[in-house]
Amino acid sequence: MDQILIGRGERPVQLLARYGNRHGLIAGATGTGKTVSLMVLAEGFSRMGVPVFMADVKGDVAGLAMSGSDSEKIRQRVAQIGIEGYTHEANPVLFWDVFGKAGHPVRTTISEMGPSLTGRILEINDTQAGVLEIAFKLADDQGLLLLDLDDLRALLGFVAENRKEISTQYGLVGAQSVAAIQRALLSLERQGGESLFGEPALELNDLMRTDLGGRGIISILAADRLILKPRLYSSLLLWLLSELFENLPEVGDLDKPRLVFFFDEAHLLFDDAPPALRQRVEQAVRIIRSKGVGVYFCSQFPDDVPNEILGQLGNRIQHALRAYTPRDQKAVKTAAQTFVPNPKLDVAGVISQLGVGEALVSTLQEKGVPMPVERTVISPPRCRIGAVTDEERTAVRMRSPVGGKYDTPVNRESAYEILNRRAETKSAAQPRDAEAEKPSEAGGKIGEWLWGTKRRQGMVETMAKQTARTVGSQIGRQILRGILGGILGGILGGSSRR
Repeated sequence: MDQILIGRGERPVQLLARYGNRHGLIAGATGTGKTVSLMVLAEGFSRMGVPVFMADVKGDVAGLAMSGSDSEKIRQRVAQIGIEGYTHEANPVLFWDVFGKAGHPVRTTISEMGPSLTGRILEINDTQAGVLEIAFKLADDQGLLLLDLDDLRALLGFVAENRKEISTQYGLVGAQSVAAIQRALLSLERQGGESLFGEPALELNDLMRTDLGGRGIISILAADRLILKPRLYSSLLLWLLSELFENLPEVGDLDKPRLVFFFDEAHLLFDDAPPALRQRVEQAVRIIRSKGVGVYFCSQFPDDVPNEILGQLGNRIQHALRAYTPRDQKAVKTAAQTFVPNPKLDVAGVISQLGVGEALVSTLQEKGVPMPVERTVISPPRCRIGAVTDEERTAVRMRSPVGGKYDTPVNRESAYEILNRRAETKSAAQPRDAEAEKPSEAGGKIGEWLWGTKRRQGMVETMAKQTARTVGSQIGRQILRGILGGILGGILGGSSRR
């Protein structure tokens, strides 16, 4: 199998396997059929032996794990498109969940996430992000592993206690910035974000599995709760993309991709993203093709994706857009301009007239040339269109080959344990030092009483100061005059007697 049947226009519309790594876009208003198109692509890649990763924002993508059921509507659609050998079947699926409820836990470490994405998750400002960079650098220099939120919290406490010394060596660290990061950590923990950080961390090879029959396994991330914290959701997906980009070797153009990665709700990746982060995503999308990874963005509007990235998406499926508002009208214009023109279609007019299950499609054909856009009736998936029950999800999870690897957390020694041990050693040493400084003999105590210590005056010093004050007073001057008078009188009297 070297192609995926997307649907039918004037002729069958297909996505060729060897151009599956040239990335793509699935766009359209809510309720126009984006999810079905996404499922058709996912199970198509799986059938050709390509692993897939995708997020399940609404819970209905999980139906890929179950066989579909027959209906009159599906039979009509199959006949209309002319699909040969159509049968209902389930797909090999792994369920994942950051919170560990609806799938195997997805974990990474603070160190692997890095200061940039960690700062984005914490939603801190640029000054605080700079302090976080210093903290990560300090951890690297001192060999401190940052695995979970406890480690990062302990590191920030260490930074706060040694702020002056650290500021001298690494740059200014403000107490207010450290406190703000600590508050952000507390907020993230309260929202359940601590589940993301820890061990065993997710290994990329477990997202690139095939089953015994050679079909690519579809990894589905439960995101119905995760999407409620958009920065956490988008940062996790960006981290996964970055890990693939940094760790996979160059393989050039293959007969089919090694992995296909779907970004649902793609606009969340770029909302409020700093220019440096956008540039990083653009670079990853541009280069990761040569590592055998196809990236497909799914969103309501095509202009949710920046132009620099949009121009690199060779395979496009555009569902209906309703041009009710100026924003919608702009999106329609953008969508129409990004397709290769078809003389038989008024693209801008057709976009608002598409029915549910219809789309404008353009894919790369021979020699990588995009085909003219076609108005296409989308194929029905072979799996279930809809959610799965808790019992069905549990049954799939019980058959998983990676459950024993990820379901039990591991807590090895890291920054939290090391810094706490240092603090305990330091506090235990202080009483011994103080005891060593106490005089152990009576002579020492007498010396203390006479000559004093660093903190207390001795008797000699006290009397000397009192004498000086007395000499300088009026009474002292009178006494001095009396003494001098007596001395002088004695001298003078002696002289007279001589």
